[in-house]
Amino acid sequence: MKRARVTLVLVLVLAFLSACAHTTETSVQTETAAAPSLQRILQKGELVVGTAASMPPLNMTTKEGEIIGLEADLANHMARAMGVKLRLEAMEFSKLLSALEQGRVDMVISGMTITPTRNLKVAFIGPYFISGKAFLTKLATIAAVEETTEINSPSVRLTALRGSTSQYFVEEVLAKVQFVPAKDYDEAVQMVIQDKVHAFVADYPICVVSVFRYPNQGLLSVITPLTYEPLGIAVPADDPHLINWVENFLNTVEGSGEMEELKDRWFGDGSWLFRLP
Repeated sequence: MKRARVTLVLVLVLAFLSACAHTTETSVQTETAAAPSLQRILQKGELVVGTAASMPPLNMTTKEGEIIGLEADLANHMARAMGVKLRLEAMEFSKLLSALEQGRVDMVISGMTITPTRNLKVAFIGPYFISGKAFLTKLATIAAVEETTEINSPSVRLTALRGSTSQYFVEEVLAKVQFVPAKDYDEAVQMVIQDKVHAFVADYPICVVSVFRYPNQGLLSVITPLTYEPLGIAVPADDPHLINWVENFLNTVEGSGEMEELKDRWFGDGSWLFRLP
């Protein structure tokens, strides 16, 4: 009987130790999975930044497949400041925030306007650039538009990047026009060139750059922005440390004059145009 009791006690002790070990292991795994974003970036030694890679001169892809632009330079500076490698993850603009929420990218730097709706899902740091909506067109009448009501007609066909604030602008302010969504800026510009639409609505730097990029296509653009578009860096909302770090990094880049140098490089010199397909 005594031996039976000892055996039973040993079985219970072993079962208890096994359960503890399993609980500890599960706890460690959960802790790792739930580690703050900044710690994960430092531990893996890599910063993954989501970009559309098709919004010159903010982000674009060269003939050789390299992603360049003001935002690519900004991301590189950030990775160096963290002491990690940079990986730019290119995807459709409309899929960027989903990738961030799912943890497939660490942050998004891709000409993304800070809006209340987007800010409900993710945190934004910035703005690092102020943009605004403009028209890219071949029609002088549209290029000269000062009030959007002048073209709000069912006979007008417009395009904009799918999932962008430009699409929302068209749907809300120009509700009477025919809207044709585009998957990226290159497709949208080609729609204008091929007369499939009357105009492309986008941030004004994109429109102005497109005029210089295709000098023989008769493209025109409104120089004065129609709206106020503050561009920000999107990061997960659940990591105050990462938000604080990026905030301080951006303040340093702006305060040191580096941001102005980047803007001068990409907006003042068009030599990069020859590197595009």
